[in-house]
Amino acid sequence: MRERELELALRRMASEIAEICAGDPHLALIGVRTRGEPLAQRLARLVEEMEEIEPPVGTLDIGIHRDDVDHPGGGRIFGPTEIGFDLAERQIVLVDDVFFTGRTVRAALDALAEIGRPRRVWLAVLIDRGHRELPFRPDFTGKNVPTATAERVNVRLREVDGEDGVWLVRPA
Repeated sequence: MRERELELALRRMASEIAEICAGDPHLALIGVRTRGEPLAQRLARLVEEMEEIEPPVGTLDIGIHRDDVDHPGGGRIFGPTEIGFDLAERQIVLVDDVFFTGRTVRAALDALAEIGRPRRVWLAVLIDRGHRELPFRPDFTGKNVPTATAERVNVRLREVDGEDGVWLVRPA
């Protein structure tokens, strides 16, 4: 997925969010560190263009809530949680880059529960690669990309990596 395809996927997701949330002033987006954060910012800007509301955006660190600290890449702590608004009565769109087993979502919901109790939580992901281990499913998906479990999905965003794109990486 190149830059143009990524932008189109985000526009489609924002349109779906705008349609379902229909100008709700209690809408907020929260990005899971690291790449969920810029995705949430981009989606919020697009929703603002469509609905003339300015949803607040927060960032959620899930490092201490992960259950995969013994796996490669698991248990990393990226930075602080930054949510400058009350979760009560909010419709939260939780944003992440890749949906795989569901464990990141579980950790994110645990982290959110420690902060407050939103009215509703939606899940938005840029890439859904399948292979669920837990009973979660995204509400808004940029693209479904079937993968083998050994493959990796590499998402690069200009805010973090200097360029936009998504690549499937096969094991050597």
